[in-house]
This record gives sequence, structure tokens and C-alpha cells, in this order.
Amino acid sequence: MQKEEIVLQKRLIELSRVSYQRGIATYSDFLNLNELNILHTTPQNTFFTKYETFGGYCSSERQMVVFLPDALYYTPFYPIKVLKISPLQKKFAEELSHRDYLGAVLNLGIERCKLGDILLIDKNAYIFVHESLADFICQNLTRIRHTSVYVEIEDEQSFSYTPNIEEIKGTVASIRLDSILALAFPISRNKIVPLIEGGRVFVNGKLITTNSYSLKENDIISVRKKGRFQYRGIFSQTKKGRYYVLLHKYV
Repeated sequence: MQKEEIVLQKRLIELSRVSYQRGIATYSDFLNLNELNILHTTPQNTFFTKYETFGGYCSSERQMVVFLPDALYYTPFYPIKVLKISPLQKKFAEELSHRDYLGAVLNLGIERCKLGDILLIDKNAYIFVHESLADFICQNLTRIRHTSVYVEIEDEQSFSYTPNIEEIKGTVASIRLDSILALAFPISRNKIVPLIEGGRVFVNGKLITTNSYSLKENDIISVRKKGRFQYRGIFSQTKKGRYYVLLHKYV
């Protein structure tokens, strides 16, 4: 484990300790996939309390962790706000990318750890942020590239998001991770192995570096810089012993 990872692990353990000693819920910043992997692979008996994670919507990738003392038996509140970023004039708006939105917010002097996922829907963007920064971003983010924008706080209770799904069906020799990845992404098997061994593949938020890892129904697989999909399961088996499977790829 590298120095930065050890520092994060110690910080998470300290948040758990404070939660236990004070009897309150404590929260981390937004954690990326690597950081969530550190959380999930830290032995449970290292923490003083239980924990849960959430990023503002069900299938979020970047998530906060909340540590909850045993005395608390309620659905935790998360200090997350949803901001809607819209062009002032849709007719003249540029096609803005995820990178454009992220860069514009970071240029306000905000750290990446205070920001969650960014969802692009039509010509709008929805960004999940720490609640302490919501008003600041609303007041100061007025332009992205050459497009004038306005920002407003969405009602998180009524906000819902269903990702666009591309169904991928095909046959594989086994339910090994490398076989399923080769079906999900249009790249050769020779390029799949470096992705896995290079620490770019996560299953349900946990880093997996073994090609032969066996997937289970409804596992969420994230590949950094490639995308995410859900392994839905086996639907039948061919006469030659291959498995007919279904994937839901987020697009």
C-alpha cells in the first residue's frame, strides 16, 4: 500500500473512531473507485462502527462514506446537493463534455474530492457536490467554454436518474472476468489482461486484478476510462458448453 493510501485508510479509521466516541454520524469527502476499494478491503474489525456509502443516486460511482454508531438506527442524511447546470440559450449552446463541466467547476478553486458524479442529460448537466459548496457554485459558475450557463439547486427528493442502457448479448466460454470484459468492450483479449492487471477494473467498487475472477449475477463492473456495465447473468447454455449471457452497458 502506497503512502497516500495509508493516509486515506488512517483518515477513514479516525472518522469511525470519532463516530463511535461521540455517538454521531461522520462523513468522508467523495471517494473515487480506488479510494472506495481501500475502504472495502480494510478489515471490518479495524473500524469502530459500521458504515454505508452513497453518492446521490443509486448507481453512483463516486461516493461518500458515512460512519454510524450502533445507537443510530435511521437512514443517514448525506451532505450532498444536486446542481443542475443549463445553458442560458439552448439554441446557441455548445456540445459540452463531462471534462468541460468538471474543468469549469475545478477552475473555481474547488477540490475534486468535494464533487461527485456528473450526469449529462440532454443539454443539461447534473453535478453532485458537497452541500457547503452548492451556493458558491450557483453564484460563480456562469460560463463553460463559450457557453453562458446558469446553475440551480435541484430538489434531491424528487430527483431521479435512470441511466441509458445498451443490452449486449453473446456467448462466452466461462464467466471469468476477462471473458465478460471482452464481450462488453470492442477490444481484443490481449488488451483485456493489461486492464485487469493494471488496476483499472473494479467489481462492485472493489479492485480486481485476477483475470479468472468469477462474476455473479447483477455485479457492477467499472473499467476506468472505458465505462461501466452490469452483468445480468446466464440465460442458457449452448450445445458446445458455452454460456449465453446478458450485459447492461451504461451509455
